[in-house]
Amino acid sequence: MDFEKLTRLSADIRIWTIRTIAEAGFGHIGGSASIADVLAVLYGGMMKIDPENPKWEERDWFVLSKGHCAPALYAALALRGFFPMDWLKTLNKGGTNLPSHADRLRVPGVDMSTGSLGQGISAAVGIALANRMQGRNSWTYTIVGDGECNEGQVWEACEVATHQALDHLIVFVDWNKKQLDGTLEQISNPVDLAGKFAAFGFACETVPGYDVKAIWEAIERAKAAPGKPHCIVLDTIKGLGVKLAEVEDFNHYLTFDVAKGETSVEEIERRLAEGTYPGGDFKW
Repeated sequence: MDFEKLTRLSADIRIWTIRTIAEAGFGHIGGSASIADVLAVLYGGMMKIDPENPKWEERDWFVLSKGHCAPALYAALALRGFFPMDWLKTLNKGGTNLPSHADRLRVPGVDMSTGSLGQGISAAVGIALANRMQGRNSWTYTIVGDGECNEGQVWEACEVATHQALDHLIVFVDWNKKQLDGTLEQISNPVDLAGKFAAFGFACETVPGYDVKAIWEAIERAKAAPGKPHCIVLDTIKGLGVKLAEVEDFNHYLTFDVAKGETSVEEIERRLAEGTYPGGDFKW
């Protein structure tokens, strides 16, 4: 695998996420930025997909359980050719095909509509079970937020996944340390996310969430270990790689215009040229 190419794709996902939200004037930039690298791995070669046939029955499936970070997913899908790049200019505007939360009825390549936190992982468990029952060798991937793990439904889904031995299910936890109203510890101390998933019967490991090579290799290890569902905790930082988000203490949801967005795009390109991408001037 060409990891430099995946790094470039993660940068492009961030760039087009910035531009998409800037066109709307507001959006969930913090959590969108922190999943750009795992999306680059999945849509840059790990997932079995066909942009010309999004409903291909033998495809791998992806569920963005933290559905409010759909701008990053939309950017990844557009870059892979699921729909025209021009659609990204229409986020949240009248008549758009791209609402603020992932919508399978409007967006080619979106396998599940999400946004009510805690419910996406349950859908992913059902998808993984259904694919196995139908004799498919498809993998199901889902990203849950670390704050989303406050929801009891997340752990109910984990119980089912373990009981059913869904070893073609991989759950990523976007451990970016913040949620809507503050840090995880301020809202509901998670104590040990990886330990919790392991206690629920998952094969679990933690990797740097900004390292495409580490993410890729973790997925390969998961695929080589049958018998259990898998959890990969992505140790990252909210707003990672996006300057306008990095400098804000509250970066769950921000308003910004095209000019401010392009300043962050220029910063990404500079870091790539210097070899310091994704980098960051973090205050926490």
